[in-house]
Amino acid sequence: MKLLDIGEVADRSGVKPSALRYYEEKGLIQSLSRNGLRRQYGPEVLQQLALIALGKQGGFALDEIAAMFGAKGQPELPRDELHSRADDMLRQAKQMEALAQMMRHVAECPEPNHLECARFQQMLRVAIRAQQREARASRSARMRQDS
Repeated sequence: MKLLDIGEVADRSGVKPSALRYYEEKGLIQSLSRNGLRRQYGPEVLQQLALIALGKQGGFALDEIAAMFGAKGQPELPRDELHSRADDMLRQAKQMEALAQMMRHVAECPEPNHLECARFQQMLRVAIRAQQREARASRSARMRQDS
C-alpha cells in the first residue's frame, strides 16, 4: 500500500494541511506513519475526507461526523437523523424558492409601491403563515426533547 504524504493529501483533497492535522486531532482521520516530520496517510483517507465534506455540507458538526465513524473509520450512519436532516433541507429549499419568487416579483412589480400590490400582499400572508408553522414545530420539537 502506497502511503500519501500530507502535502499530497492536501493537493488531492483540497483540504489544507492545518485542517488535516485538526481532523486527526478530532479523531476523524488517522495518519499511519511519518516521513521525518511529515504525516503519512493511507489512500482511504481521501474517501474519509469526502465523507467529512459531505457531512459538513449536510450541516453536521465535526463532532457529529466523528461519531459517525465507527471501527476502522467505517461510517456508522444514523439513518433516522439523516432522514430528518434531508427533510429539513427540503423545507429550507422550498422556503428559499418562495423567497426568490417574492424578490423577483418585487423587482418586476408594475405597481409604484410593491406594498400596495395584491400579489405581494398574498405572498406576505403566506410567508407569515409559514413562519408561524415553523415556530410551532420548533416549540413542539423542544418540548419532545425536554420530556
